[in-house]
Amino acid sequence: MADSAGEVREGSAPGSIRLPGIVLGVGLGGLVDGILLHQLLQWHHMLTSTNDDRIGVKYYAPNTVSGLEMNTVWDGVFHAVCWLAVLLGLGILYARVTHDRRRVWASRVLWGWILVGWGLFNIVEGLLDHQILGIHHVYAGEHQIWWDMAFLFLGAVLVAGGHLLQRGGRPFDPGAGDAADARARGGRRL
Repeated sequence: MADSAGEVREGSAPGSIRLPGIVLGVGLGGLVDGILLHQLLQWHHMLTSTNDDRIGVKYYAPNTVSGLEMNTVWDGVFHAVCWLAVLLGLGILYARVTHDRRRVWASRVLWGWILVGWGLFNIVEGLLDHQILGIHHVYAGEHQIWWDMAFLFLGAVLVAGGHLLQRGGRPFDPGAGDAADARARGGRRL
């Protein structure tokens, strides 16, 4: 149920907003990473550390035209995957929430799950790409391990903060409006 403040909290029903919130968070977190760290700050690209990676990917030096071209292509693939995650999250959310959509967008629950998704993105991407594969680091150089650990720590803070934020929301059943909507239309379903 939504309250007058517009807060919502999902339950364990199939129509919960946990999954779409997390998927949205993964996509949005990836886009923030790609736009901020890859493009604006230019700290790294998808393949900037492959000269000493752990899987043998060819090195594409980001300070050469051909290397930057290849890194830009892989950054584009990364951005496309993130954008698809955002679209998927929006699609799932739209399908699950059949009424009071404005209240859902203003809810602590949705934004909490989005933060959880962003944090999960940081943790998975930080462990996989920075530590396990070694294809890039947050900020390569002498102290790169500290930058990588800070990225992982930020991910953990986002997961914990998002979890706490969504717990502060009010109960909400995304599908409860269907019966009320049908009664308001005289029992007819649209």
